[in-house]
Amino acid sequence: MDIIQSFLLGLLQGLTEFLPISSSGHLALAREFMENELQTGIVFEVVVHFGTLGSIVVYYRKILVDIIKAAFRWITHPHKPADEDERMVTFILVSMIPAFIAGFTLKDQIETIFTDPIIVGGMLILTGIILFCTKYIKQHENELTLKNSLLIGFAQAFAMIPGISRSGSTISMGLYLGLKREEIANFSFLMVIPVIAGATLLQVIELVETGIEGALLLNLIVAFFTAFISGYFALKYLIIILKKKGFHYFAYYCWLLGGVTLVYFLV
Repeated sequence: MDIIQSFLLGLLQGLTEFLPISSSGHLALAREFMENELQTGIVFEVVVHFGTLGSIVVYYRKILVDIIKAAFRWITHPHKPADEDERMVTFILVSMIPAFIAGFTLKDQIETIFTDPIIVGGMLILTGIILFCTKYIKQHENELTLKNSLLIGFAQAFAMIPGISRSGSTISMGLYLGLKREEIANFSFLMVIPVIAGATLLQVIELVETGIEGALLLNLIVAFFTAFISGYFALKYLIIILKKKGFHYFAYYCWLLGGVTLVYFLV
C-alpha cells in the first residue's frame, strides 16, 4: 500500500465512521470495486480506528473528563448514580451490552455472510430508509433512560452489518424515542468510545503476534492523521446538520450508492 492509498483509507475511515453512511459498508465496497487491490491488513485497521477514536476523545475532551471523574467516584464509593455525569456512566455501560455480546458471538458469521457487495448495497438502501424516516419525527424532549440506552445499544449492535450505519442507527433510534437532538448525538458518539477502544485493543493483541514492518511507518502516520482530522470535522459538522434537522439528507447518498452497487454487481 502506498502513501496515496494510506491517505484514502484514512479519509474513508474518518468520514464514514461518523457520518451516517456506514464505514464498514464503504470499506467492503472499496475492496470490491478495486478488485481487492485495497488490502489494508491488521496494522492499518488498528491505526485508522485509533485515529477516529482520538478525534472523538479530542472533540468531547471536557465531557469525558467529567465522566471519568464520575466513574472513578462510582467505583471507589459505590452508590446510586446521583448526578448527570454518574447517570451517563450507567447509560454508556448499559448501551455497550448488546454490541459486546454480538461482537464476541456473531462477528465472524456477520463478516462471512454480509460482506457480499449485493447485500451491502441492500443494507445501504435500508440505512437510507432509516435516515429518511427521521424527517417525519416530531420534536420531543424525552430524557435518556436505562431502557432507552439499551434500545440504542441494540441499534448499535445491528450496525455491525456492513452497510448499516452505526451513527445513523443509534441517532435515528434516539430520535424515534423522542430524545433531544443534541443529547442523542452526544450520547451516540460517547457510547461508541468503549466499543472502538475494545475493538482496537483486540486488533492490537493480534498485531503484537504479527509485528509491524518498519517500512510501513510513514504510511501509518499518514493514515492516522488523515483519519483523525477528517473524523474530527465529520463529527463536528454532523452535529451541526443534526441540529438543523438535515439528518435525513444523508438518505439520498445511501440510496444512490446502494443503487449503483446493486446495478453494478447484478447487471
